[in-house]
Amino acid sequence: MQTENNPNNSPYTYEAPFSLAIWLNDWTRKIKIVVKAQYKLIFILAILGASLGLAYSQIKSTRYKSEITFLVEESKVSGGGLLSSLGGQFGMDISSLTGAGSNVLSGDNVLELLKSKSFMAACLKTPYKNDSNYCLADAYADIYQLRKKWQGDEKIGRAIFFAQPDKDLRLQDSLLKTIVKRIEEKEISVVKKDKKLGFFNVTINVKDELLSKGMVESILKIATNFYIDAKVGRLKKNVSRLERRTDSISAILNKRTYAATEDARLLLNVNPADVNAPVFSEISQRDKIVLSTIYAELMKNLEVSKMTLAQETPTIQIVDSPVFPLENDEIKWYQGLLAGFLLTLLVTIFVLVFKEN
Repeated sequence: MQTENNPNNSPYTYEAPFSLAIWLNDWTRKIKIVVKAQYKLIFILAILGASLGLAYSQIKSTRYKSEITFLVEESKVSGGGLLSSLGGQFGMDISSLTGAGSNVLSGDNVLELLKSKSFMAACLKTPYKNDSNYCLADAYADIYQLRKKWQGDEKIGRAIFFAQPDKDLRLQDSLLKTIVKRIEEKEISVVKKDKKLGFFNVTINVKDELLSKGMVESILKIATNFYIDAKVGRLKKNVSRLERRTDSISAILNKRTYAATEDARLLLNVNPADVNAPVFSEISQRDKIVLSTIYAELMKNLEVSKMTLAQETPTIQIVDSPVFPLENDEIKWYQGLLAGFLLTLLVTIFVLVFKEN
């Protein structure tokens, strides 16, 4: 703190006003003195830092970022209505209070659904480059040199592949879980950018460009199929059941129609002594009418079920999908060289200045 006596030789001191210009000039003067006195040391350390930056840029593994943004659109809005709209303006979730949307696929549960370990395991077993004998997990193990590590391990001692069941299924599943855990902790990110919107973002960062794109597309496909099946699986089964029933009744109705037509034709030339002929014709006509009524009702129910299925089926709309070349964090040699030089230069100067002070 700078203080000095007043002009009247008073025993009291006063604090000089702070000036940014004076402070900057003071530090600039100190830096010039240090640089002039230690320029050789500063230059040598800066060159060393540049060399380290260059080496880091060559050693560092490049990671490729594969990103998908998608929109989950529900065809029907359940519960809430006007109350939900009004409550949303005050930050209240009315739909959750009324029980609307309270299922595993509603709201932020989609975030955890996409990071499910079972989904990721199924994703990693997807064929790599359309090769049924080589899956994404195999490519991951080779790219990260995990297979070599397993071969050198005393407990494993051999290469493990994941496209086909291994003789030691327990070991294979254990290693696959290890890969899944590693991806979950370091290389996958699932976020919802805005709580009020239905946009979701899935990002995967791995060391191989094709692997990154294949993983993010596969995990989204698996999650989408599960989502749609869970939402409308019961309706799909109901439609299939009605279709089978309708086809069965249609086949029986066709037979009864031929039979009724034949009975009506025989009735024209019937023997007057055959008193049962009109009865057979009447029964055929009655069966035909009953089957026609049943068939009409089944067709009506089938069309209603198909319409409901179409309304209830959610739409997964991909907004942004990964395209080659993917975004990566590669550091060019000149970037590493320049960054290492400047960073070391600044750190060295400030360390020397503080040391002098």
